[in-house]
Amino acid sequence: MAVETETIREGRVSGALVKQIARKIFLEDWLMKLVALAVTFALWLGVTGLSTPTTTRLTGVPLTLRFSSNTEVTNSPIQEVDIVITGDKRRVNQINKNDLIVSVDLTDVGAGDRVIQLTPETVSLALPTGVKLDEIQPNRIAIRLEPVEEKEVEVQVQTSGSVAEGSEIYGQASVPAKVRVRGPAGFIRSLSTVSTEDIDISGRSADFTSRQIPLILSNPKATVLETSTVDVGFRIGEKRMERIFLLPAGDGKRATVVLFGPRSLLLGVQASDLKIITPEESGTEPTLELPPSLQGSVEIRKLDAGR
Repeated sequence: MAVETETIREGRVSGALVKQIARKIFLEDWLMKLVALAVTFALWLGVTGLSTPTTTRLTGVPLTLRFSSNTEVTNSPIQEVDIVITGDKRRVNQINKNDLIVSVDLTDVGAGDRVIQLTPETVSLALPTGVKLDEIQPNRIAIRLEPVEEKEVEVQVQTSGSVAEGSEIYGQASVPAKVRVRGPAGFIRSLSTVSTEDIDISGRSADFTSRQIPLILSNPKATVLETSTVDVGFRIGEKRMERIFLLPAGDGKRATVVLFGPRSLLLGVQASDLKIITPEESGTEPTLELPPSLQGSVEIRKLDAGR
């Protein structure tokens, strides 16, 4: 009987304890518990909202082509594509289209005309975790790959304007005189010269040098190796002319001589200033002896010793 009474007493205590715990859980501090429940619900909503999938189309994303150093794309393929991406809505909304670049690896593609497929598997695009690339439009592009070659060509000097009245250009030379050019084979094989930018010679009457003159290539895919500029030297002097002289050549013969040089210098020359050296005197073909004042300035363009 005593044992039974003790058991009943323990049961009553346990029941009272359960009621006390239930009261604390459901009735006491109910406002704090309600706030905690609201916070928990907000966190749950945020997490489930983050994982809500969404699909977005982005237009005008830059397209870049990566190819080996021994080939060059010589046509004009498209430079932008449209893409469709799918992923967590919040992460998709955080993407800045200006930060995206679709890249295609062509390093293993041989030279020739090719059609390249653009799929999520054949392109590279950096996207946040949880976002994937679904589609690309257009989904293929036509490209022309040419092998790259090198060639040494002469520098062609280009000028603008005119030298001073009564003057002319005696000669011009660039340093270096030749440069090495690298570019698509079709362009390089047809290239014979590379031009300088125009050099203004307006009013010039004496020698001068223009330094660091840029070289110009009509093909943007081609480049000049080692140097992209040259120095150009000009020899400028008095306008030149030809003058004919008839000179005695021995044995009653007369020689016809044509000289070319500065006008004022030739107009001051007399036939007596010139002397024909006959074969009897030289042991070879007839030659013309110029006075020291003409040497280095006058060119002998013709010497006909006659008969």
